Amino acid sequence: MDPVVRAVNLIRARGLNHRQFRSFLEDFEADFTDVLYHTNIRWLSMGKVLKRMWDVKDEVVMFFNMKDISCDFSREMECDEWVCDFAFAVDIMQKLNELNTKLQGKGLFAHELYVEVKAFQSKLQLFAKQLKEQNFVHFPLLKTRTVTQALSDKYSSQQLMALRDEFIRRFADFKAIEGQFDLLSSPFACDVETAAEELQVELIDLQADNSLKRLFENKPLVEFYASLHSEKFKNLKNFSRKMFVIFASTYICEQTFPILKVNKSKNRSLLTDSNLQSVLRISTSNLTPNFNKLVNDCSQLHHCH
Repeated sequence: MDPVVRAVNLIRARGLNHRQFRSFLEDFEADFTDVLYHTNIRWLSMGKVLKRMWDVKDEVVMFFNMKDISCDFSREMECDEWVCDFAFAVDIMQKLNELNTKLQGKGLFAHELYVEVKAFQSKLQLFAKQLKEQNFVHFPLLKTRTVTQALSDKYSSQQLMALRDEFIRRFADFKAIEGQFDLLSSPFACDVETAAEELQVELIDLQADNSLKRLFENKPLVEFYASLHSEKFKNLKNFSRKMFVIFASTYICEQTFPILKVNKSKNRSLLTDSNLQSVLRISTSNLTPNFNKLVNDCSQLHHCH
């Protein structure tokens, strides 16, 4: 990543180089007209930067040679092993970006996101096994290079398995409550004896009711639990509330950054903290204002004359 970022900075941080490079790409009729900056605070930045640099790597090297610019990227591109590492990094970052995208968005709950994480861990194990066997079917860019057995072993045993172990470590807390996730998402299929004691009787009543089973099949999960009888399924409803409020994603938090940037600009510098808090709350939630109540609560209305 370091040589790539330094190459991007050499091009984009200097106005003359940036203009000349864009003209250079236009003259060569390249598929892209520019390289991308790497931003640490953005979810998908690293993968996109690597992919764009891979797509224009030959043009970048030619441009640096033409301008007689000394850069690590040009020297590293002469090393076949480093180019293979580069291709592997682009391929695996594309897969991480796909996972990252699935873990973002409104209306997603922890048990749904954990399913995606578990699936990705299994994929990493599959990828490692296939790379060890020199099978590059899931790594299209790496497949275009001549990869030695030593490099295949490095990618499979060192890189991919280390990545899988890191996923296991980071999501250990979710692994500990995996059984509760299964109960929440599939209450009619779970084993009653493995459930918490305070839920067992209610689960038996739930699984015996065919009308509730049809309701479960036809309604979203949140609406299904909300529709259960408050007294008959008291413990089950409390359990579902605890599981649904688990903070599963930073999406809403990160969503506030662009909203804040738009609203707290130099042209709106007089916004107070309370005004800004109201703007952020409305922008990041599904609240619908009760306009009739707001109008009725007004102490004085100004009529048009």
